[in-house]
Amino acid sequence: MIKSHTIVLESLAHRGMNCIAIRFPYNAELVKIVKLVPEATFSSTHKCWYVQRKPDSFDTIFKIFQQHKVWVDYSKLSSKSLLNKKAATLLAPQETLVEMDEGKKQNTTETDDHLKALRMMEQKLHLKGYSKNTAKTYREQFKLFLRFFSPASPAELGEQDIRNYLLYLVEKKKVSKSTQGQAINAIKFFYERILNQERKVYYLERPLREKTLPTVLNESEVVSIFKATANAKHRLMLMLIYSAGLRRSELLNLKRGDVDLERNIVFVRGGKGRKDRQSILARSLNSIIAEYFITYKPSQWLFEGIDGAQYSASSLQQILRRAVSKAGVLKDVHLHTLRHSFATHLLESGTSTRYIQVLLGHESPKTTELYTQVSRVALDRIKSPLDNLGAEKFLDEGV
Repeated sequence: MIKSHTIVLESLAHRGMNCIAIRFPYNAELVKIVKLVPEATFSSTHKCWYVQRKPDSFDTIFKIFQQHKVWVDYSKLSSKSLLNKKAATLLAPQETLVEMDEGKKQNTTETDDHLKALRMMEQKLHLKGYSKNTAKTYREQFKLFLRFFSPASPAELGEQDIRNYLLYLVEKKKVSKSTQGQAINAIKFFYERILNQERKVYYLERPLREKTLPTVLNESEVVSIFKATANAKHRLMLMLIYSAGLRRSELLNLKRGDVDLERNIVFVRGGKGRKDRQSILARSLNSIIAEYFITYKPSQWLFEGIDGAQYSASSLQQILRRAVSKAGVLKDVHLHTLRHSFATHLLESGTSTRYIQVLLGHESPKTTELYTQVSRVALDRIKSPLDNLGAEKFLDEGV
């Protein structure tokens, strides 16, 4: 990987042709790579490499340099497009965007500038080591942002345009607070990390987070879900999430060496925030895991799908959904519910929130303190005033 090197693509008029200039400070490795670009030629006049601009020129250059982990800066290549009516309209803070979108179909076709911007974002996300899920979310949210202002280039949009778009999401689309946050993060990432614009672009009002409490299963419900999972491999996957308080991606990313049966430890590599941590492994799972190794013989991933590939997240979610239905559990249960239940049950058994924070991999103790609100430890000490009235007397007398 060539570190700290960037190639800059620019529009170039040379010998009566419309060309793409490939500029970079002299570097022997970069010279070897640029020679891989078909028809790339060095211009002594312009002191740069160039290719004639054709429909697939940018894609070819981008793919070759991306394969060699070289950052491609295309910001000077974008042609100035005329802003469409939506992008040109400036609203006062109190105005809404509802009327801007009435009777008009959303443009769902990406322009060349949009495709380049999305590839730039993918490349940067990859080089920064963002998870697949985060990268996918950023790309999808940024794609919607680009379509809203199509055919305008993202480099032509300003802070007011961004505010208008966020207002549109809130007032017209009525998206959730979570989706608003995802859109803000994706937009900030592009303008701050890729175009290196001033931070004034990012002074955006963050939506207040909804203060919702996590769904928690009681112990009998957890047992009933496990019993309703007939397949031994599937049951072990769900039990391991609950045993160690794992996120879905953390379970699927486990390799067979990440489970230490002697120390009763699960080693989580590159969890949220790209941080490693250790969590506990239930001793009761030792013999089950040992038998699993003998029966399924995983080679790389602890839990493998077809042809030894990593087990899919959608299949795992479907396993839980079927088990919950079969067990007759009426709560809204997701895979993360098992992680919530792990933390809450530890708290109810007397485990310190500090230890739970470490096991869950929470950055802030405030995140872990959420479970004190769903724990029954404090509630068990409080007597309902109805009990003081002797409610059973009313039942005996009839209502």
